[in-house]
Amino acid sequence: MAVVRPSRARCAILELAVPEDLDLLRGATARFARAEWPIEKLRAAADGGPAAGADYLKRAGELGWFAALAPEEHGGGTISGTGLLDAAVIALERGRILQPGPFVPMNVVAAALARDGTPEQQAEVLPGLTAGTTVATWAAAGPGGGWETGAAIRWARAPGGYALTGTAALVQDADSADLFLVTAGSDDGISQFLVPAGTPGLSVRPVRSIDLSRSFCEVRLAGVEVGAEALVGPPGGALAAVEHQLRVACVLTVAETVGTMEQDFELALQYARDRIAFGRPIGSFQAVKHLLADTSLLVEASRTVADKAARAAGDTGAGPELASVAKAYVGESAVQLGQNCFQVFAGIGFTWEHDQHLYLRRLTMDAALFGDPAWHRRRLARGYGLPEATQ
Repeated sequence: MAVVRPSRARCAILELAVPEDLDLLRGATARFARAEWPIEKLRAAADGGPAAGADYLKRAGELGWFAALAPEEHGGGTISGTGLLDAAVIALERGRILQPGPFVPMNVVAAALARDGTPEQQAEVLPGLTAGTTVATWAAAGPGGGWETGAAIRWARAPGGYALTGTAALVQDADSADLFLVTAGSDDGISQFLVPAGTPGLSVRPVRSIDLSRSFCEVRLAGVEVGAEALVGPPGGALAAVEHQLRVACVLTVAETVGTMEQDFELALQYARDRIAFGRPIGSFQAVKHLLADTSLLVEASRTVADKAARAAGDTGAGPELASVAKAYVGESAVQLGQNCFQVFAGIGFTWEHDQHLYLRRLTMDAALFGDPAWHRRRLARGYGLPEATQ
């Protein structure tokens, strides 16, 4: 593990001083993202051009994008001493430049295997995952986008192993995945399985998404049979592991969202300075000033709550609640920010040629992934012991 040396360097997502090496990671991530997948390539892909492929993920893996939550003996490692904080710094820069690829699910799978994988699974899968040469994704959400644990896919014991049946939605980059971490439920509890692509009975259907920067699919498992070696963790005892995975996914998604919010607001702020109306910059008008001030508060508050959620990774008490608080608050604030920026850009912001809609699409999708704000508020209410009827 690297020695942490506090410095005065700061990342946008981090309110406090961070190790100098962590700030170097942020800078390297930003340079890579701008060079490898600038917004011009995103537009070309949205118009039918080539998508980011295996080379993109491999080069990202060389920067450590998928290594922060994996142990060192399998290619992982952390700079700050808290892997989720390292990954959140990367996520922020990804969000600013609207990067593609299954960054969040690959880190979720790495965290799951590091926590509950068998020695064989760790030795065979984690090195490729951390290097970006093996693509893995998480199949957990239901067809309606619900994230209730184990509701979308069911598992049952079968001769020689287990049988999986159900349909998972919002599975990122499933059409290019090598492995699926499948979360399934039954009367015997929650179990997880590592299922290779191409397993008989497993089918993938790409779906259209409001988000043009990433790929999402529906994954159907029709009596998929896997051996006992596919099990990740104890059969029927994976609920705590899934809760940890959801926490990782929420923290990283929130960090990406904050990066997108910051960049969208910066574009709107610059436009308010440059756009002249009635002989004055539109940012000098009181109504626009008030709108920009309110929007800046959304950015600052979201940055702070994202920072606290990432830093609480080692706190088993407040940490899980903070992840839901962050997902609920930032998800709602992000969509509001996108709409506010639309008002600043006015008519030009509604055109296909302007970048504004790309940011709003990303923010809207981020708000829905891994539980929308209303879903997380219900989780928090249940955690505080409120009866079901009051939720």
